[in-house]
Amino acid sequence: MTKPLLRGVLKTWKEDRGFGFITPDNGGRDVFIHISAIGDQAGRRPEPGDIIQYQIVRDKHGKFRAINANIENIKIGSKKTEVNSKKLSAVRLTALAACLLIIIAGAVYFYFRSKGL
Repeated sequence: MTKPLLRGVLKTWKEDRGFGFITPDNGGRDVFIHISAIGDQAGRRPEPGDIIQYQIVRDKHGKFRAINANIENIKIGSKKTEVNSKKLSAVRLTALAACLLIIIAGAVYFYFRSKGL
């Protein structure tokens, strides 16, 4: 028998340790989730606020954890992920341009100041 697919919101995520906790839609205690339950099929790492679909099992210590999880509305190679990457690239490009303008403005200022103008 297949375990039912549950749904919840990723409440916390510790990127450096690769785990977090899901608040189930149906209430109850938060459920532990490890990055291995999601793998790389989502195309990106989970973030707090993501809707997670998952199955639940009890580990050898009697605690519940998520398995066979995925981030809702994210599919491998989806345009949504590509759009997010393009937005991120645009933000980085804008930040780089702003930094260059500040450096150039500083150089021009110090040039004219050194010439006594």
